[in-house]
Amino acid sequence: MLHLALCVLYFAVLLCLSAYGLHRLHLVVLCWRHRKEIARAQLMPHVAEEDLPKVTIQLPLFNESTVAARLLDATARMDYPADKLEIQVLDDSTDETQALVRAHVDRLRERGVDAVYLHRTNRVGYKAGALDEGLKVAKGELVAIFDADFIPQPSFVRSIVGHFADPQVGMVQTRWGHLNRETSVLTKVQALMLDGHHLVENRARYGAGLLFNFSGTGGMWRSKAIGAAGGWQHDTLTEDLDLSYRAQLAGWKFVYREDVVSPSELPEDVSALRAQQYRWAKGTVQSARKLLRRVLGSEKLTFSQRLEAFFHLTPHFAYPLLVLLSVLLLPALVLMPATDTITMLIVDLPLCVATTGSLAAFYMVAEAAQGRKRTGALARLPMLIALGTGLAPHLCKAVFEGLRHMAGEFVRTPKQGDNKGRYRARADLPLLETGLSLLSFASTVASIQTGHYFATPFAMLFTIGYGYVAMLVAHEQATRRREAATRILATSSERPSDPTVPAEQTVGDLAA
Repeated sequence: MLHLALCVLYFAVLLCLSAYGLHRLHLVVLCWRHRKEIARAQLMPHVAEEDLPKVTIQLPLFNESTVAARLLDATARMDYPADKLEIQVLDDSTDETQALVRAHVDRLRERGVDAVYLHRTNRVGYKAGALDEGLKVAKGELVAIFDADFIPQPSFVRSIVGHFADPQVGMVQTRWGHLNRETSVLTKVQALMLDGHHLVENRARYGAGLLFNFSGTGGMWRSKAIGAAGGWQHDTLTEDLDLSYRAQLAGWKFVYREDVVSPSELPEDVSALRAQQYRWAKGTVQSARKLLRRVLGSEKLTFSQRLEAFFHLTPHFAYPLLVLLSVLLLPALVLMPATDTITMLIVDLPLCVATTGSLAAFYMVAEAAQGRKRTGALARLPMLIALGTGLAPHLCKAVFEGLRHMAGEFVRTPKQGDNKGRYRARADLPLLETGLSLLSFASTVASIQTGHYFATPFAMLFTIGYGYVAMLVAHEQATRRREAATRILATSSERPSDPTVPAEQTVGDLAA
């Protein structure tokens, strides 16, 4: 009976993961089928100089001293009539960023730039709250938004403003670029992941007339559309996804411009990446809780739109399934030995197709869409699978948190900028990842002993993925502890010694 229950559970998990894999293939097909509609987005209506609308560029900041000046300088170089462009700095900072940015805004104003500095004494609503406060006093009928690690290009506004000549267009999203793509294996894999989102998911959804989302930055809104959809709300951690769905349910059209690129910075350490992905995963689950029933029950949407919205709002549920598959793999390999070819095909082939076939096609299309060789995606695919697997235990917690609680603290992603190490993400000890790595290693050995040779490379990827992330997190945290200890010792050596404090006590305090 236990054997049967294990088999049913194992195949149920495989079936669910395969469904998400087939959905990726479906998006690839949509990109090809609707390639003409996707390309047509670049045919933007021309707007005469005198008819250009007023635009406000909002720059939400929180403790961003390493990148704030770069962002402000880039925004001030925008190629748009000065009398029709407002730069709105929304600063919730509590560190030196506040003084730095305030002084920078003053210098821009002396040059004739219409720059406004708004500082809040609290972080109510976090980023969504700051955007909402700024919108109340914004001069522009159109509002562009850039996060601190982006570098807006001078042509950005002119490249997309013509789309708003259509009164039904509520938002235009541009593609993200990656300033530090080639820095490390970690940044290369992240870049590929985000390219998949922008160059497959967004293109497919836009071309097929399905719902897609504002990515939180690198896009422009019609302020009227934000108000009509209910405004910025902060009961989820993905305020961009939440507002996007509410706006499209209210009838506003979205446009995606793959040819307009907004460069940004990728996290360069795994702790920062985990913090970013945790917020995205938890917020997406919260948005699904808030909106999915309304979306699926909407009579204004087609069946295709509702079905795609389901996959769009629930992708992070694949992480608990992946962890569960890792746990089930060992007993499944032991209890269902590959005694014949049919058994091997039943047990091993679905795992192969679900994890690699769909991913390979998905990311090859993303590479080809930007003029890169498809083989580049194939070369990085094993590391991408390993990294996704290694992040899964941490993101499982995000999924369960999103199911239990709405809102929560908006933990911003630390930026490197011109002072690497100034901001760092906290991380727990990777005990679960270490345990899963050991379990997956046992599955690797079992797959060889039982003849499940199709499963061997995937068990190895699970082992490497969990172990890789565990090793990186542990190494980063150990390095930071050493750096902190060095700073404490350096500070102590500069102060007059206190003869009343024994040396043993100082060492003990430092160790604690």
